[in-house]
Amino acid sequence: MGKQDKIQMPSSGAGITRYFDDYKSKIEFKPEHVVILVIVVIIIILILHLQGGAWF
Repeated sequence: MGKQDKIQMPSSGAGITRYFDDYKSKIEFKPEHVVILVIVVIIIILILHLQGGAWF
């Protein structure tokens, strides 16, 4: 009885789509640039907090 009720999935990757094969962006960032941008944003936020005097 158990084997008759069993549903088999098609062997097509179970719906997993590999997006990096489908689409290639024209804009690419190196990891170093992202780290530098994050550090710059953190420094700007710290400067603004020190200038404003408000700590949230």
